Formats: sequence, C-alpha cells, structure tokens
Amino acid sequence: MANWDEFVSAAPILARLGLERLESSGMVMMGTLRKDGSPRVTPIEYFLFEGELNLGGMWQSRKMLDLVRDPRCALHSTTNDKDGTQGDFKLAGRAIVPPGDPEEMERYLKAVSAHTGYDATSQGPFHRFWFDIHEAAFLQFGDLAASMSTELSTDPAASLRIVGADPAKPDFIVATWKAATKRS
Repeated sequence: MANWDEFVSAAPILARLGLERLESSGMVMMGTLRKDGSPRVTPIEYFLFEGELNLGGMWQSRKMLDLVRDPRCALHSTTNDKDGTQGDFKLAGRAIVPPGDPEEMERYLKAVSAHTGYDATSQGPFHRFWFDIHEAAFLQFGDLAASMSTELSTDPAASLRIVGADPAKPDFIVATWKAATKRS
C-alpha cells in the first residue's frame, strides 16, 4: 500500500497522467460496499495534502459509513466522453483514518479553505480518510494512445499493455502499477 507521494515516486508518469484526469473535474467517482455487500458508486471530492490523497464527506453520509464499516474502495476519474479519448484513471485501495494529530488537522482545514474558498474551519463534524493505494491504472483510447504508450514505456514501475493490430496505432493502451504490500 502507498500514499500519493509514494505512488508518484514509484510511477511518476502514470501518477502525472492520473492527476491530470483527476484535476479535470476536481471530483472522482468512488465505489464502496454497502452493509449488505452490494456496491455503491457516488461522487466525492478529493484533496491532496502533505503527500496523502484525502477523501472527505458529510458526517454520517452513507458513503462515509460504508468506509467506516469496510475500508475497501475504488476511485475512478469522471468521464464525459463516451469514446474514451480523455483517458480513464482508476485507483483501488482502502480508506484509512488519519492519526488524530490536531496540528495536522488544523493545517489541513486551512489548506482546504484556501484551495476551495469554503471555510472548512468553521464546519461541524465530518469524515476524513486517507486513500491507501493498492493499485493504479490508466486507460487511453484513440489517437493519443500511441503517444502515451511511448511516454508510459519509460515509467520505471508501470506495466504497459498495448492493444491493437498495429502497435504504432493501438486501439487502446493500459498502464498499471501495484504497490508493495506494506506502506512505508
């Protein structure tokens, strides 16, 4: 498992492409498991802070209670192009509760307020998790697939799969990365 900074260090190109997809909307889709084991998919805001990918949500909301009960989850970049030419970025892992450090929480709330223009310091209780990354994947269709396959082939830790009859003009590419079993 890895935090965001560890992921960037291990697979910098994959992480950069993924962050570009995340930043395109500022939201991600999150898959969680309901109490009965069925899946739930909901939008959620994320915030990168001090090397951690933070997920936050309203106190006692269903998606947050899903994570309290079962921390396994997946994140997916938002998509509004049915042809897949924007690329898709996916993360699988688990939500972990940050250590209860009041100074870190104060810095976090101030940073969120500065980033969003929303006074996060004056709000009531909320849920906050760090996303512990187990694996990441980036999928690209269309004309950009060839150039991205060239770029991703230089990423030291990413595995690249090129799909299509002509490697110079692939139908799509998939780049994946898996974390070590222990978080450093």
